[in-house]
Amino acid sequence: MFNYPARVLFCGSLILGTLISISANTWFGAWVGLELNLLSFIPLLSGKNMMASEAALKYFLTQAMASIFLFFAVLFFLSYFKFILTSPNQEITIFLLFITALLIKLGAAPFHFWFPGVMEGSSWMNGLILMTWQKIAPVILMSYVFYGSLVTYLIIILSVLVGAIGGLNQTSLRKIMAYSSINHLGWILSGLLLSNLYWFTYFLFYCFLSFSLIFLFHQLQLSRFHQLFLINDTNNFNKIFLFCNFLSLGGLPPFVGFLPKWLIIQGLTLQGLAGLAVVCTTLTLIVLFYYLRIFFPAILLSSSHPKWMNQVSFWSSLNTTLGSISLLGLPLFPLIYTLM
Repeated sequence: MFNYPARVLFCGSLILGTLISISANTWFGAWVGLELNLLSFIPLLSGKNMMASEAALKYFLTQAMASIFLFFAVLFFLSYFKFILTSPNQEITIFLLFITALLIKLGAAPFHFWFPGVMEGSSWMNGLILMTWQKIAPVILMSYVFYGSLVTYLIIILSVLVGAIGGLNQTSLRKIMAYSSINHLGWILSGLLLSNLYWFTYFLFYCFLSFSLIFLFHQLQLSRFHQLFLINDTNNFNKIFLFCNFLSLGGLPPFVGFLPKWLIIQGLTLQGLAGLAVVCTTLTLIVLFYYLRIFFPAILLSSSHPKWMNQVSFWSSLNTTLGSISLLGLPLFPLIYTLM
């Protein structure tokens, strides 16, 4: 919809908004950064088709509602420290306002209602930004107020559960990736209970694996479940690396996606939260099931090469590289873990 200079401008202000939020020393400064980020992403989401416009409108309305909650939370926070509020439940009120606002920003359960719809109407590249970059500022802000309590445990379990159950009956790859993102967000929030190192390590692995998958979807022009059967059989590497990335994102050993989950499980167990680790692991098996549901029919059935599918030698080699890292990164992890 926009020419190249305009897109560069919006992408630059998108990055700037995130940097302002994570480097602000006041909540008001963080709110300003989030608003700049929001106003920069809306034009990128908008497109010539109806679904893109609908996705942009959904995103704007939900993020505006989250901004209102966050602004009220900031006002309550300032009033609390000026001794204007006198309610005995004022700390709980401030905590719930902050948590609600940031959960809506993230698209975590139980405020995930907008996320699959926005993903469905977005292009793959915009969806990648929504799944990765747009989560950085809210997660970092969440780390300031997120601590172990019954509310936070319920949020984590709900996010993992919704991400697992929601993707079972989906035929759209964008919605499958959306519910997978909600599930991974539950694991990231679990890492917040431990330390910044845990959630940041998990987030880096998640970003890499999401980029690998979405890059393949974008290059092969895939959007629906049934199109996976039509991947060209003369280039089996695309098919193999696509499903290696799927299984890696699901956390199946010996793929590299198993490593961040292993770290979180180990950390939760050491902190006396073995029950939470068991629940998250059990629910994630459902996610792995619908990845395998995609994997087996598409890898066993064959089809002729469709005209709508692109093949470019450079991108094919990049696909091979990304898929190889997903599979072969596991032996290198002990060295990386020792260096950390």
